[in-house]
Amino acid sequence: MENNTIVKTIRIGTRGSKLALWQANAVADKLQAAGLGTEIVIISTKGDQILDRSLDKLGSKGVFTEELEIGLREGDIEIAVHSAKDVQSSIPEDLELVAFMEREVVNDVVLSFNPDFKLERDSRAMVGTSSTRRKALLRKYYPNVITAESRGNLQTRLQKLKEGPFEALILAYAGVVRMGYDDLIVHTFPDDEFIPAAGQGSVAVECARNLDPELKQLLKDAIDHADTHVCLVAERAFLRTMEGGCSIPSFALAKLTAEGNVRIQGGIVSLDGQQHLSEIFEGNRDEAEALGVKLAETILRQGGDQILREIRSERGE
Repeated sequence: MENNTIVKTIRIGTRGSKLALWQANAVADKLQAAGLGTEIVIISTKGDQILDRSLDKLGSKGVFTEELEIGLREGDIEIAVHSAKDVQSSIPEDLELVAFMEREVVNDVVLSFNPDFKLERDSRAMVGTSSTRRKALLRKYYPNVITAESRGNLQTRLQKLKEGPFEALILAYAGVVRMGYDDLIVHTFPDDEFIPAAGQGSVAVECARNLDPELKQLLKDAIDHADTHVCLVAERAFLRTMEGGCSIPSFALAKLTAEGNVRIQGGIVSLDGQQHLSEIFEGNRDEAEALGVKLAETILRQGGDQILREIRSERGE
């Protein structure tokens, strides 16, 4: 079947924030270019509804995806669009990640309305972030910085920054640039030190496993970026083996080398920043998943399992 004979409208499930809608519309543009009709369907998730608790208090599984996945199962939407870093480490058996869009720059960045703001080793600034990983890495590299909880969409966080009490925000470059706030960036963390969350910078597209195979292939052809996909396979294999999620301060970043190999660096940091484990593995593209698993198993053997136990014990899990 040729693309231009497809008349089916693809209903795209998404959260309702401006950034989520940017992502959904980016997917819609690719589908329309392939000759498919699209409709945006906004679905509110638990992570959007509950803003007075930190992510680690909400739990790590499906905070930003569960309601969208219900929509897939009930046939209300054909695909769900997520920030790849928000997708839980294990996908339910009746669903699948069908595509990953080309990745944006992966780095974490610091935003401030004060262009002279500097984040240095001895900084005593108050910085807003809702990420367990970012808080832990700040405690390692910037031990005097004070962190303040900052939940909500990007515009809400920027309004809180403007009103105080914190002096800066830490966010992913991808979301910042997509929303046009890159003029507020005052510091970019190196991605081999402040290693991002698995999937950061990419957009994931999820569908029901029993979706029409021909339509599923059209979705892959229109949306999927092969190089990004192989890197995220490695990162998600790491995350799944670590049994990590939004509330665990693990990190992983896979890149393709000049020779076309997959090189993945990842690990875990304790909540207080005192214990930091990180390793690097490299192999062929077809070994991407195995590399992610190997990395996680190595980190767990080196003491990552103990760090995880301490974190879960501290939280009463």
